[in-house]
Amino acid sequence: MSTLLDGALPPAQTPHLFGHAAAERFLAESYSSGKGHHAILIEGPEGIGKATLAFRFAYHVLTHPEPAEAPAMLSDPDPQSLVYRQIVSGASHNLLHLTRPLDEKTGREKSAITVEEVRRAGRFFSQTSGTGNWRIVIVDPADDLNRNAANALLKILEEPPRRALFLVLTHAPGKLLPTIRSRCLPLALRPLSPTHLAEALGALGVALPAARANEVLTAAKGSVAEALKLVNHGGLDILEAFGAILSKTDTAARKEMHRLADVLSAKDSGTIFDFFTALVETHVQDAARQAARAGEGARADRLASLSTALTEKLATAEAYNLDRKQTILSLIDAIRAER
Repeated sequence: MSTLLDGALPPAQTPHLFGHAAAERFLAESYSSGKGHHAILIEGPEGIGKATLAFRFAYHVLTHPEPAEAPAMLSDPDPQSLVYRQIVSGASHNLLHLTRPLDEKTGREKSAITVEEVRRAGRFFSQTSGTGNWRIVIVDPADDLNRNAANALLKILEEPPRRALFLVLTHAPGKLLPTIRSRCLPLALRPLSPTHLAEALGALGVALPAARANEVLTAAKGSVAEALKLVNHGGLDILEAFGAILSKTDTAARKEMHRLADVLSAKDSGTIFDFFTALVETHVQDAARQAARAGEGARADRLASLSTALTEKLATAEAYNLDRKQTILSLIDAIRAER
């Protein structure tokens, strides 16, 4: 149960998918051929529609359980159909959505998909065996599996039950166990084009700020999730503040740094804090690549080392629940030192 961004719909309820017609056609045709793979690894950046595609394909399979009778293209789900209502309500006996569970004590999502969650898949298959129906598991995303959970999933993938389908989502396939990747058919999705991104936002009723529409579409890099963070969660203001801080002298920047850190460390600021940390990491990585292309080898090496150090600092801060404001200030200081 991932945190839903302001303006977004849960993937299971999203009526339309933009920009991935080729992937939809591939899934539909491979299924109708009767030779489809039992595990599909749907790859691509976060927020471009991977989960929506997975639920659309699950709806397609459960609506047309006999492959030979299924159409060769996915269609928008019928909100009045029993299959759709069961999927949306989480009451389908043939679909299991594995994601990070809630911590009963804190009410917040756990930091990983645990082995207990993957074991639910084993019970799911045993309870529905003998019905003859398809059984579909969506792992959303596999990047969140801890080591034990990943190994547990691997065991199921190695000996899949009959008429079982795994839709495994990943933002970073290179971080998955090679053995999991080797047992899945990869299906890579590309970021949305500006046109498709604008269409997707329009379908959600999200109005782009007229004066900054192009800025949003560019900065979002083809991701609906990033666009929503920019428009509805203050991301545009964070971008502007970060750029201003990097352009000012130490004395002039210090007050702006504290103001930004206060915003990012406020209560219930998790979404925008994550947006900022991703912004920081991307900024340093881009600077390292630019230095390398310019033949500035020493600076490129320093920036690459800084990127690794920042990632480790963020992981340590999260693991030990360190003061978020001080973490932000130290990140900015480290970046400013390498300008």
